[in-house]
Amino acid sequence: MERLKQLRLNTRWVSTVASIWIQCTSGSLYTFSIYSPALKTTQHYDQSTLDTVSVFKDIGANTGTLSGVLYTYSTSDHSSHHPRQQRLTPFLGLWVVLLAGAIQCFAGYFLMWASVVGLFPRPPVPVMCLFMLVAAHGMTFFNTADVVTSVRNFPTYSGTAVGIMKGFLGLSGAILIQVYQTFFNNKPTSYLLLLALLASIDPLLLMWFVRICNTKEGNEKKHLNSFSLIALIVAAYLMVIIILEHIFALPFLVRVLTLILLLLLLASPLYVAIRAQGSDSDRTSETSFCEEDELTDDPHEMHAEKMQVRQDPVGYHRLPSEPDVGTDTNDAMTSLWGGDLDLLQAICTLEFWILFFAMACGMGSGLATVNNISQIGGSLGYSSFETSSLISLWSIWNFLGRFGAGYVSDYFLHVKEWARPLFMVVTLAAMSIGHLIIASGLPGALYAGSILVGVCYGSQWSLMPTIASEIFGVVQMGTIFNTITIANPVGSYIFSVRVVGYIYDREASGEGNKCTGTHCFMLTFFIMGSATLCGSLAAFGLFLRTKRFYNEVILRRLLHSVRE
Repeated sequence: MERLKQLRLNTRWVSTVASIWIQCTSGSLYTFSIYSPALKTTQHYDQSTLDTVSVFKDIGANTGTLSGVLYTYSTSDHSSHHPRQQRLTPFLGLWVVLLAGAIQCFAGYFLMWASVVGLFPRPPVPVMCLFMLVAAHGMTFFNTADVVTSVRNFPTYSGTAVGIMKGFLGLSGAILIQVYQTFFNNKPTSYLLLLALLASIDPLLLMWFVRICNTKEGNEKKHLNSFSLIALIVAAYLMVIIILEHIFALPFLVRVLTLILLLLLLASPLYVAIRAQGSDSDRTSETSFCEEDELTDDPHEMHAEKMQVRQDPVGYHRLPSEPDVGTDTNDAMTSLWGGDLDLLQAICTLEFWILFFAMACGMGSGLATVNNISQIGGSLGYSSFETSSLISLWSIWNFLGRFGAGYVSDYFLHVKEWARPLFMVVTLAAMSIGHLIIASGLPGALYAGSILVGVCYGSQWSLMPTIASEIFGVVQMGTIFNTITIANPVGSYIFSVRVVGYIYDREASGEGNKCTGTHCFMLTFFIMGSATLCGSLAAFGLFLRTKRFYNEVILRRLLHSVRE
């Protein structure tokens, strides 16, 4: 209790807890199947129209470039003697990014709810698509603020930090479903209103605590491991609840008790923050400050100090692909990396497009799999109970990939000096095997294959942002990794429409244009498996191009740790 009274709210640990709690309510996009029947019936949509609305959900959720631009501007150096910029300084900060997301989220879901309950005449389909797009786009602002801030607060263990944030985001869909099933079961209209309120009020309450703090390295790995352990416990708890719900009909009182226990588990990160702050305060050598408190500090200088990057006298960072007179191109590239590139500079590099292609293959095929898993199960003779269990458990496999890839890649980066892109190579290759397992159509193959694909799909969401921050720098990380994320809907469209849909319609026959048997999706998953393998080979090329760079970064960090 004494430590709770002494808790300082402007530390990176409190910021991490606030980010975790925001992530826990930011997964409404994963629950589209709950409220989509209400949209379909009240708006008189056919399946094709409903799928169109869903496409705009995916577009909004994967086009977060604007959130990255706003994050960069809000956290950039605005120290100027110009009166106009001085007047703007008090209104700049991370809270602006979260506020923008909350406004969009509330507007999108509230207008959808108002349309469903009939507060105004039924809107045209393009207008409903716009509502869905705005709500989904708002979520990218939460994700950008939480993920990029975690990387800047924990640069040494950025993989673990990103894994924690992405992991809780992966669990958020299951968390929201527990709230829905406890209080709003079979009331999808009320659930839409819940999303409008909960997913916007939560960030509004917590946005003042999310901030960039710069400190000397303490025993941060120990406390990050505590956050990781809590995430694993929450995931295991949710998995048990999901399985029990599919076996037994839980009474209302039991549901309330399970939800209370879940909320207690989600509150436990605050204890970790209190304990971490206590240990940090015992370190008299630790100096810290937060950018929210000192907006005049230049983040470019702070990042350069941490990474000890080399740059020319005018501060211009040459692109990795730019030739250097009198030196080998690869040598020049290795010696100049670590600087902060902007989006246009990053797009001019081969590394950017390798990441984009690899993500289109990996994320695209993974999203196509989960979007069609019910239809796949039906063609293979799985019962509706089995397919619904697969869908429910997908969020758990997704979490394990998001969390595990960040944690494991950090471990091998520090202990074995393995470059992080190597883990992208391994996970994409494993995803390719998962696709081939599903293609086999053997008994239980869909279960085994979906676990492998789900874990490897989730891992890309941790690996890609972390690799992007290490290659291109953290100052414009939000803009760059959100642009690369566009590869997800691009790949999903190619695989879902041009591969899955086309081959299924060609193989389908009989009443209802349905297809039954292993042949319905065999060729589809062979194609997706081959494409994912190509993505793995592309990632291997990235690994070869960045191997020397990662070795130099590790040596710098080890030297820096020894000096501390």
